[in-house]
Amino acid sequence: MFSVIESRRLYRQVADQMRSLIEQGNFAPGSKLPAERELAELLAVSRPTVREALIVLEVEGFVHIRMGSGVYVATPRQAAEPHPAGEAEGPFELLRARAILECAIAEEAARVARPDQIAVLDENLGAMAAALDDRPLALKLDREFHIAVAGIIGNGTLNRFVGSIHDLRLTPYFEKLASYFENPKTWQSAMEEHRAIRDAIAAGDHQAARNAMRAHLDQSQIRLSESFGEEPADSVIPAAWRCAGGQ
Repeated sequence: MFSVIESRRLYRQVADQMRSLIEQGNFAPGSKLPAERELAELLAVSRPTVREALIVLEVEGFVHIRMGSGVYVATPRQAAEPHPAGEAEGPFELLRARAILECAIAEEAARVARPDQIAVLDENLGAMAAALDDRPLALKLDREFHIAVAGIIGNGTLNRFVGSIHDLRLTPYFEKLASYFENPKTWQSAMEEHRAIRDAIAAGDHQAARNAMRAHLDQSQIRLSESFGEEPADSVIPAAWRCAGGQ
């Protein structure tokens, strides 16, 4: 039933193929889709790509994701939402872009940061510590932290780029993904990673700042890489996290 997927923005093509199979009746309402690992092998794509595609299908109403159980086909009346318009970036594509941009920003920020700019980061971290149970506020503070790091350099274009990238997390697609994997524990981890970035910038250690930002984004990807099925989460820790002192 499946054919190998090729081309960029693979998760959209994976979603298109799986949607077509559901609409053609290859998977009956209420039936369970093959396991995430099996889908990845059948389609010759990564498991994160499969997860991104499954989120698209859930936002559209074609499937239900049951954490720890698997992915189930929705009834036809539940699959009534129109297909999302455009070719929006997926979360893993977004994180790769952020790694290229924000690691370089953190490195440069460590070279030029002033005490008053470090104070802004400290204020943000204090607010984040009090907002771990409030996802909308934590998300807002997360965005502000990254813009504050970019703001240290004093380049309005970089500020706008970073803000625009973070605003992509406010779409229904990202909201659905976050509903599975963001919680007070993950926000606590993100705050601690932010603190490592702050400390490296405050110390003027540009390499440590770059590593700390990369570690944060790598850990963000790990948090988003939880399996939707019965299998445990992928547990490979990226090299950048080890370099920054993570465990």
